[in-house]
Amino acid sequence: MPPHSNGAERKTMTFGMAQASQLTGSWGTIAALVAADGSASHPVARALARPAAPMRDVADAIHALCMLHGRHPGAIDHANAANSDPVAEAWLAEAAQAFTAERSYLAQLTAAAGPLPSTPGQAETEAAIVAQSHALQMLAQSGRTGCAIGASVALVLDWRVVRTVLDSAALRLGVLPAWLGLPLDADTVSLVAALATSPGIERAMVFGAQQVLAQQRALWDLLDARRSARDDL
Repeated sequence: MPPHSNGAERKTMTFGMAQASQLTGSWGTIAALVAADGSASHPVARALARPAAPMRDVADAIHALCMLHGRHPGAIDHANAANSDPVAEAWLAEAAQAFTAERSYLAQLTAAAGPLPSTPGQAETEAAIVAQSHALQMLAQSGRTGCAIGASVALVLDWRVVRTVLDSAALRLGVLPAWLGLPLDADTVSLVAALATSPGIERAMVFGAQQVLAQQRALWDLLDARRSARDDL
């Protein structure tokens, strides 16, 4: 399948997630959290995905996303390396491979976007993103059974919304949107159902998901503050 054809499948996946969020259990809880508290509900993410979004704001977002998610190893790499549950092995390996490609895509877009827009408080921004990166790593390496997989599932689901921002930017920058190779919803549903073998594990998965979504929202909040700071110059 050619790289530019991933949009239709991504829409199908998102629709599937919306349907699955009506289910009970851990998957329904995590899917509902992603819909309510993830990037899809953040006005900054929605605004940056629009073709008319100011290019300096888009470039700032690309640089910030690259800082947070463009380093190797990333959160899912850490979760994959620390995993000892054979049930999660294939899913994590697929997700980690997909994020290898996502890092390359982020690097390509960052180069195409050009220099970081001049913004007051750059040192504070970098410190905040470093702290976010550390928080994601800690979640991915958590020894609490279920936490790392819940965090990984939430990041995979939320990344589809991040991709709407990246793909919109790519089209404006003359870059061909890359294929999105994340695990399908059906596989993720099966994984969560197989792992949720006790209330304690379910709670840990939901906690991991909540914390990842909080970090994602914090990044959009930070980008909004940076936009406001530039507008005040």
